[in-house]
Amino acid sequence: MKSVKSIGHVAVSVKNIDSSLDFYVNKLGFDEMFRLERDGRLWIVYLRITDTQFIELFPEGVGDSAPPFANVGYNHLCLEAENIDEAIADITSRGVVLTAEKKLGVDNNYQAWIADPEGNRIELMQLGADAMQTAAVRRINGRA
Repeated sequence: MKSVKSIGHVAVSVKNIDSSLDFYVNKLGFDEMFRLERDGRLWIVYLRITDTQFIELFPEGVGDSAPPFANVGYNHLCLEAENIDEAIADITSRGVVLTAEKKLGVDNNYQAWIADPEGNRIELMQLGADAMQTAAVRRINGRA
């Protein structure tokens, strides 16, 4: 679909809005942009990734944690970092624990993994110079 230019937002249902806001705002450093209410209750909290990309937190999620890795449905959120080592140092200094240490993935990108308080998986990724994604984009754009 050539008219789509980016992912606008990712919506996450959370059970505990306070611990989720502590994680996404205080530990990952995203800014809270605004809140929406519906019928006098908090409905959505918008967090800024970039000027056009957001995370939406929906409070009052049900269940105890995110579904297991292999379940059908969205699997994880990937946050691209310019420097993964700096990103890891920043978030671990704020108390975020890695669920998987940094490694070079099969796609030639560095990755490390964390989880939010609800167990939603988050990949931190630094595109490598030899990344399969970068090579594919060059090929598609005729610059191989």
